Amino acid sequence: MSLRTIDKIREFELSCSLIVLLGYFKIFLQCILSFVESNAGYVAVLGKPNVGKSTLANQMIGQKLSIVTDKPQTTRHRILGICSGPDYQMILYDTPGVIEKKMHKLDSMMMKNVRSASLNADCVLVLVDASKLPEKIDEVLEEGVGHLKYKVPTLLVMNKKDIIKPGEIAKKLQWYENFTEADDVIPVSAKYGYGIQDVKDWILSKLPVGPAYYPKDIVSEHPERFFVAEIIREKIFMKYRSEVPYACQVNVVSYKSRPTAKDFIQVEIVVEKNSQKIILIGKEGKALKLLATAARLDIEDFLQKKVYLEVEVKVKENWRQDEGLLQRYGYGGQIRAL
Repeated sequence: MSLRTIDKIREFELSCSLIVLLGYFKIFLQCILSFVESNAGYVAVLGKPNVGKSTLANQMIGQKLSIVTDKPQTTRHRILGICSGPDYQMILYDTPGVIEKKMHKLDSMMMKNVRSASLNADCVLVLVDASKLPEKIDEVLEEGVGHLKYKVPTLLVMNKKDIIKPGEIAKKLQWYENFTEADDVIPVSAKYGYGIQDVKDWILSKLPVGPAYYPKDIVSEHPERFFVAEIIREKIFMKYRSEVPYACQVNVVSYKSRPTAKDFIQVEIVVEKNSQKIILIGKEGKALKLLATAARLDIEDFLQKKVYLEVEVKVKENWRQDEGLLQRYGYGGQIRAL
């Protein structure tokens, strides 16, 4: 073997050693950075139905995690979204809207989730619809944080400022500053992202100093199957009217990853009445097929892979009043993989 060949082999071995060392250094650096103190904490997003809580949470996280439709009361679970930066981590609870009149056991359990989310929060955002007449937020705070409403930093977020005149914004902002117990008031447009950075800056000023709770590269602790169910439920709200969407529960029965084929997802949609099942399925199954196709496309976009989606509709009478079923469906505050 010539000296020139030996030198090339040595150069190659040296290059490989440097690559390995750089890899170890990168891992070491990531470990160090994970322990570097920054601002990190929990944020509860409260408000009455249809004021834009989900839209705000999605904007802050930078991608869609919560259902967004024009119908009120579409969020049922606490959607834990994680918004991270080099020196901060905000963990958002996008809670169900505060319900004035509880009609089912489901509603009571959802309100329990609201209270639980807020009691664990380092600060609270209360959203109001700026396009409507100003109103006090006592009820929202009472349901959300109870006796802690004087201790948890609270920001009142005036959403939908894009649809009212600047002069009206100033008047309503002054009213909320004078007649509510919020520490600060910020007008925003969650739909278009106006004012979102101001909200983030306020949150950062309230979060405690400490290490991140989660890896910086994830945006939620929920499993993929949870978001699959939420996507399907969103499509139900978009495609059906009246009571039908509110009577639906979506469960992912089976999720199988297949390396050589499309992932297989089996879903059941639970309703309370046979008449609701008939509406969901439609004549000759056409309505359900349209629903499944629209949901599959969004699921594939979310997962960034092709899937085979199988959907079945089942009837379980008065499931919204059955505490055992509600616990199984994850309304006890914990998300379970069914």
